[in-house]
Parts: sequence; structure tokens; C-alpha cells
Amino acid sequence: MKVTVLILAAVCSYLLSGVNLSIILSNAIYHTDIREVGSKNPGFTNFKRSFGGKYAWLVMAFDLLKAALPCVLFGFAFEACGMDRQFGTAYAGAFSMLGHAFPVYYRFKGGKGFLVCLAAVWALDWRSGAIAAALLVVLLLTVKYMSLSTMCALTAGAVSLYFFSCDLAAALLYSACVLFMIFRHKENIKRLVKGTESKFILFRKKSE
Repeated sequence: MKVTVLILAAVCSYLLSGVNLSIILSNAIYHTDIREVGSKNPGFTNFKRSFGGKYAWLVMAFDLLKAALPCVLFGFAFEACGMDRQFGTAYAGAFSMLGHAFPVYYRFKGGKGFLVCLAAVWALDWRSGAIAAALLVVLLLTVKYMSLSTMCALTAGAVSLYFFSCDLAAALLYSACVLFMIFRHKENIKRLVKGTESKFILFRKKSE
């Protein structure tokens, strides 16, 4: 039974998070592939910059939900099978990250996964999720760099897990997810160092 749950959690989390609404909406509504405009990243940030906020918030909500759902469900499934709930949550979150970053539906080319990481930390411990979300908003409103804001916020969320009695294996697995997410931002980091990274205005239809 435990092996079955492990396999189901991995497969379902990967396949569900592989669905990318920014790709679907950009083609269906704007007749343009999000992977061919702006930064070419199929994620919320590039979608909002390229097409404005009308449907961008739907993309954000979907990315959060597609990760939160398997994290919560399989967390309880692990617990029902005598395994640790938080580890099940982190396990589902890790495969959700892989599905979002390397989706089988889109030739294994996906997004960077910051919203998946944010959903996973909320599912692990609401206090860590609140810390990450609050810091994300504060940084976005001040420094206005989405990449820097997400990396700092989710790192803070990962660190806080160790102070809230989170299962150690779960905290370590989630920390690995955050490191993977940071690695996916390597080009952004280069631009931040050079001072050429684009700023992100949270409540503006389109960036100039």
C-alpha cells in the first residue's frame, strides 16, 4: 500500500502540475505562444508582462491550486498509510515542481516554479507560507524585482520550517525544491548582478 501511494503521489503530482495555463491561454486567447514572447518563460510573470493582468491572475491561481491540491491530498494519504503527513506533502510538492519545470505535454520545457514552491510551503506549514507570502509582497512593492523577491521569500519560508517543528525529511526535501527553483533563475541572477534585470509592477496592466 505504501509503495502504491508513493507511485500515485509522484505520477499524479507530476502530471497535474505539468498542465500550464499560461501556454493554453496565450494560444487560445491571444493566438500567441507565451514561449515566443518576452522572456519566453511560460509562467505568471512573463504572462502578465506580455498580456497584462486580465488573465494573469487566473494563471497565478491555477499554478497555486495545481500544486496545493496534490500536496494536501497526498499529505493525508501518506498519513493514512502510517507515513508522515508533512513528508507526503513535500514529496508531492517535489514532483509538482518537476512536472511544472519539465512537463511531458510541452516537450519538457516549463516554468521556473515559484508559485508551486509557494503553494507547497503553505501546505507544509501555514506559518511558513505566511512568512514567504508576506515577504514576497513587501519585496515586490519595494525592490520590484520578481526574481529577487521570489528567491528571498521562498528561502525564508524554507528556513522557517526548521523553527516550526516541521518533519526534518520534509523540510530538507522542500529546501531542495527551493534550491532547484533558484537554479532555474540563474539567468535572472546574472541580470541582477549586471543591473539589467527588468522590474515587475504588481498592479499595472502591462510593463513598458
